[in-house]
Amino acid sequence: MAEIKSTMDMVMERAARMAARSVEQPDSQGLERTGMRLAAEYIGLSLDDLGQALTEQAPAEQMAVRKGMASALMRNIVLPRDESLMATSLKAIQGLLEMEQSAGDIAAICAELKQILEQYNQHKEQIRKQLEDAVRAQLEQKLGQQESAVGNRMSMDPAMHPMFQKEWAKMQADLNLQYNQALDQRKEILAQRFA
Repeated sequence: MAEIKSTMDMVMERAARMAARSVEQPDSQGLERTGMRLAAEYIGLSLDDLGQALTEQAPAEQMAVRKGMASALMRNIVLPRDESLMATSLKAIQGLLEMEQSAGDIAAICAELKQILEQYNQHKEQIRKQLEDAVRAQLEQKLGQQESAVGNRMSMDPAMHPMFQKEWAKMQADLNLQYNQALDQRKEILAQRFA
């Protein structure tokens, strides 16, 4: 009977340790959610200074809040399909800089992220123009042969041609993959710095 009691005591002790850990975790998760909420307010322009919002937190809570802020901000750094996504990404990068008082390598990584986003837009436009020109040349060649037989000139938009759409989808997928990998590498480094 003594052996059973000691095993029961061990089980109860283990259950108490597990309960203590589960009480600590939600608190940390709650603080991370607070950080995410503050970052969302910052991106939504209802919060002006993310760094100040972080320093207003209790010193013991700042690391968890900071981690949540960084996580939410990094999720908002994406390849820009339009100007609003570019603005959101740049605002998120600015928020990361505001959170970090001793900028150092974080500032360098954020500068790289900004450069990647800008290069992506330039590269995308350059590839699209080259593809339009190539499709236009092919279509003009085909239409030139037909027009000489018919005798009238037709206008065309190469971007509307199915051949363009198919090639553009492939090229854009490759471009997105390449630039997303570069973004993900920088985000991983930042996640380690803010953890």
